[in-house]
Amino acid sequence: MKIKLNSIFVDDQSKGLKFYTEVLGFKLSKDIPMGEFRWLTVVSPEGPDDVELVLEPNANPASSVFQDSLFKQGIPITAFEVDDIQAEYERLKGLGVMFTREPMNVGVVTIAILSDTCGNLIQLYEVTA
Repeated sequence: MKIKLNSIFVDDQSKGLKFYTEVLGFKLSKDIPMGEFRWLTVVSPEGPDDVELVLEPNANPASSVFQDSLFKQGIPITAFEVDDIQAEYERLKGLGVMFTREPMNVGVVTIAILSDTCGNLIQLYEVTA
């Protein structure tokens, strides 16, 4: 059993694609029209090309409530590992990314939390131990 595909809800797929590619640095993998929405996936340039993140349209009322609740509670929807969290924090701040938590050491990792502009909080982490 392998993880090949994971979804993240976005309130606007075009805005999500722009943020995840132009700001976070992921690469577009698939962009397939599906009626009103798209099958839209990105991959990490530092990881295997067959592990994809789906930028899922947030059209379902249940997913919208879930996403909004996590955001209001300050809970990240997912986490991405980085090699140098301070450098990544500075790079993203320079691009205008809003952080709800600056880099903070929490034991064996240092974490930071950012808003993806699409309704989600994303945790970045660097393993420090």
